[in-house]
Amino acid sequence: MAEELKPSAQNQQSRNDVKGDFSTILVGVGTILDNTLTPLSKMVAQALDSLADVAKQILDGVSSSLGDKK
Repeated sequence: MAEELKPSAQNQQSRNDVKGDFSTILVGVGTILDNTLTPLSKMVAQALDSLADVAKQILDGVSSSLGDKK
């Protein structure tokens, strides 16, 4: 009876395999997210830079047109 209650080496090994598989899945998901978000963040940064340039041009235009009316 006492031998039946002890975890076998094979049972312990299968538990370690599950932990290893789970960590592998987490690393894979993290890698996928990183590879997806990095280009997206670069695109957002470029879009914001473009918007800042457009806003500066608009403000320069408004400033020059108001300066001419004085």
